[in-house]
Formats: sequence, C-alpha cells, structure tokens
Amino acid sequence: MDVVILAAGLGTRMKSKLPKVLHRIFDKPIIDYVIDSAKELDPSSVFVVVNPSLNEVIEHLKNKNVKTVFQDEPKGTAHALGVALPHLESEKVLVLNGDTPLIKSDTLLNFVKVFDENSIDMAVLSFYPKREHSYGRIIRNSKGEVEKIVEITDYSELQSDEANSGVYLIKREVLELIKEIRENPRKGEFYLTDIVEIARAKGYKVDAYCMAEEDELIGINTREELSFAMKYLRDRVVKELMSKGVTFYDPDSVWISPSVKIGQDTVIYPNVLLEGDTKIGHSCVIYQGVRIRNSIIEDRVQIKDCTVIEGSNIKSGSTIGPFAHIRPESVIGKECRIGNFVEVKKSVIGDSTKAAHLSYIGDAEVGNNVNIGAGTITCNYDGKKKHKTIIEDEVFIGSDTQLVAPVRVGKGAYIGAGSTITKDVPEDALAISRTPQRNIEGWAKKKREE
Repeated sequence: MDVVILAAGLGTRMKSKLPKVLHRIFDKPIIDYVIDSAKELDPSSVFVVVNPSLNEVIEHLKNKNVKTVFQDEPKGTAHALGVALPHLESEKVLVLNGDTPLIKSDTLLNFVKVFDENSIDMAVLSFYPKREHSYGRIIRNSKGEVEKIVEITDYSELQSDEANSGVYLIKREVLELIKEIRENPRKGEFYLTDIVEIARAKGYKVDAYCMAEEDELIGINTREELSFAMKYLRDRVVKELMSKGVTFYDPDSVWISPSVKIGQDTVIYPNVLLEGDTKIGHSCVIYQGVRIRNSIIEDRVQIKDCTVIEGSNIKSGSTIGPFAHIRPESVIGKECRIGNFVEVKKSVIGDSTKAAHLSYIGDAEVGNNVNIGAGTITCNYDGKKKHKTIIEDEVFIGSDTQLVAPVRVGKGAYIGAGSTITKDVPEDALAISRTPQRNIEGWAKKKREE
C-alpha cells in the first residue's frame, strides 16, 4: 500500500506567515502527526503533495523519510492526487489530509482491514457530525449503497447526516478515473469526491465506513480549530495516563505531549507542561507551574513549584526546586537537593549533593556528598571561552563563594564563606580568600557633617 498525504493548501484562514501544516500541536507540527500515523501502517511509500511555493514545508519534509510531489497550481484535491498518480506503484492507495493530526493509526489500521475483508474497490471513511462542518455528505440509495458524495456548497435538497472525512482507500486501477473528473464550474477546481459517482457508474464497488469519532477527523483550518485539536489531544493523553495509574489534580489545566511517558503512582499538580521526549518514573510528584522538556525524571523524584527542566536527567530520590532551572545536558545524581533559585547548566552533580538556594553551577563536575552554600557561583566564562569547575567528593563550599574556572577543589576540602577561589584547592584543605576587615571609627559621622 502507498499513502498519499494532501498538503498543498496555503492555509490562508490561519492568518499566518507560517504554512498551516507547520503550526505546532505541543512540540510537533501538524503534518508530522499525520505522517507518523501513516507510517504505523508500514506502507511501501509515503508521498506528500505540496505547493512548490511552500519552501518551509519542503525543507521540513527532507528529514521525514517521505517522497515529496509538487502541485504547481491549486486546482483541487483530484488534481493534487493526480500529480502523485505517476509515482504510485502499490495495488492500493490510502489518501490522507495533511491538516488532520488527530487521526489515530488504530483507526486507519481498522479501515484497511475492513477494506481488505470486504473486497471492495474504494472505501470512504465517514462520520456523523454533531456540529456544523464544511465536509461533504455521502449519499446512499434505497439499498444503502453509496452513490456519490455531494460537497456541502452544492448540498440543498438531499438529506444526509453521513459526512465525508476526506480519507479514502482506493485500488490503483480505480485511481485512474481521476482523469475523467471534470472541473467544478463554480470553484474552478477538480474535486476528488466526484470519483465516487464515476466509479459506481463503471461498476466498481464503493462503500463508506463510519469508524472514527468526529473530533478525530477534524481538519485544522483556523486558530480556533488548532486550539481545539490541542485540547482534544491533551484530554486523550491524560485519560490514557490516568488509566495506567497516574494521578492528576486538575486534568483540564495540564498540557502533556503524546510522546511523554509517566510511571505508576506519579502525581501531577495543576498547570504543569510536559513536552518532547520526556520520561517520568514511578512515585514522583510534579508540583504546579513546572515545565519539563526532553528530560528523564527517574523514580521518587519531587519537582517543586515553578521549576524548568530542559534536556537533562534527574536521578531517583532527588528534589528539585522550587523556582529552579536545570538547563540542557545536566545530570543530577541520586538523593540530591537542588533548591530554590538554583540554576544548573551543562553540569554533572553527584549523589547526595545539596545546593539549596541562590546558586549558579555551570560547566561543572560536582562529586558526591557536596554541600554548596547560598550564593555560590561557578565563574565559567572569561569573555571568550567556557571553562570547567571540578568539585570532588565531600567538599563543603561556604556561602557567597566564587569559583573562577578552570579550577579544581580536592576531596574533603572546605571553602570559607565569601571567598573568591582562583587556584586549585588541595584535598582536605581550608581555602579562604578575604581582605582583612577594617573598622574606621567615626567615618559615617564625618560624612554626615560634610
């Protein structure tokens, strides 16, 4: 089977400089959802029909392992499929739309199964809408057989509640009939829906199957529909996670990408955003206002309020936040405490290490059982290059310490509060860097008198 995805529309109703199919739902463009569902069917090839003016779409598709076909003029769905026709080699073709990201691969698999079991020549995926739509209507005769599809703009006297989703499964030989489709006089376009009536007239077996929810088949044409799709997908993801043992205090306030994995007995507070390739272990607590992207959160971790974690690994039993920022390429060890207003950037933190508040740890290797006092800064940037700070096991760093990289603090060493460390500190040493305190008697009084 070949799959053809029609994505040549300009999407003017989105009111955007960005092509419609590149607008994102969570962290993935609309078109990627359709491509991913199509690939779940293991087709011979996936073709995407695009307008050659959509340079951003063409560039995006280069990394998607699909074949791009160009529709030079916007002459309708039949014309779009026609430009793909010479490239198709399989016995049957599944036609999808590039702006329907909610369609499930399971729905498509069942659709293909019914098509094969009933030995038909063309199938239409249909649904019964509960809201107003611009989708065409499927017209059946007195025997219940599909006769044709009527576009909603041409639909007046005939009564039908069965809508066409725009998803078709067609035998390759029947697809040749698109060459017989005539231009619609009002729109100046060639409608793929007309192939149903032509195929019926030539004796081909055509049927329609209602196998999906209305919301699953929605096409994204406006910002309102984009918002609806995000909410629908969110609800679907949350419902599935709850069925697997995850607790949500307020399911309507969280936003969780379909790619996120969450373990059993984890609790998610309100206003949490989980994105990308994020994996959260079992028995974790994710407090309100947290955003996590492309990160691994192991078991029994607490992520406290208003914390941001990006591209990092938090190991089991650790507590992060509140108001912490864990930047990409960071690893926080087991049973660590990274507290409020601590920023960690591209650093490895050893097990049972604590940085409880108000610190910056960048480009550093920090050992096990290290205590980092409030206000500690690794001064990693000299204006031209980034340098590394190495803090070995069981080091105690006093508050308001500046570690000017490159620098190493040996195992078991102590750093006195308020120190600026520019040289390596040996093991078990005490390093202090302070100017002597001087008290000038009467200085303030003299300044006031002046």
